[in-house]
Amino acid sequence: MELFTPQTLEFLFENRLNDSRAWFLEHHEQYEQLVLRPLRDLSQALSHTALEIDPEVVSQPQGGKTISRIRRDTRFSHDKSLYRDNMWVVFRRSKASLAEAPCLYFEIRGQEFEYGCGFYHCSPPVMGTIREMILAGSPLFDKAQTALQRQKVFHLEGECYRRAHYPDQPEEKRQWLERRNLCLMATSNDAKLLFSDRLADTVAKHLSLLKPMYHFLLEACRITQHAGE
Repeated sequence: MELFTPQTLEFLFENRLNDSRAWFLEHHEQYEQLVLRPLRDLSQALSHTALEIDPEVVSQPQGGKTISRIRRDTRFSHDKSLYRDNMWVVFRRSKASLAEAPCLYFEIRGQEFEYGCGFYHCSPPVMGTIREMILAGSPLFDKAQTALQRQKVFHLEGECYRRAHYPDQPEEKRQWLERRNLCLMATSNDAKLLFSDRLADTVAKHLSLLKPMYHFLLEACRITQHAGE
């Protein structure tokens, strides 16, 4: 298995700093060796766990499938930089399977890495369904909350409302209810782990803890889609 190295991070930094198609093409072999091959191998190593959590996620280790593209899409962005300095592996359902769905992911950026599950941007209708399920006492939410409390790897992330919307709810529910977006995230700057052959097994073991949380979010997406049909 091809591993990440300190040179992986150096390449991503230098490529973004130069931000030049000519520079990237001159160093394409380094990109393949230092960035793309480790990402492909990691994607393959994590695919078994991802498919155990959700057999319908896309799992092909390809750019635009489970592996991010290094070239940025600048069509709708004020930032016209050509290249990104972060890369990721992501497992999510195709839009043909479900229009909106949570994902499982691993990302390297700067001197740290993160992984977890959730949404890049959760739509208001799905967030509304999530809140309705929590307030209605959904058994799926109870399982998700129990799983969250029993582990110490992941924490909830996501932009919160500026003013409290659910002040009368218990704190363990408010940490979900008061957010505009949801992600369960683990962040680390453990370079020894990042550059070791233990990375894939460690991340896979941790991602498996997220199964109840993932299925709660997935069901909210299903309910939302069916309500709109």
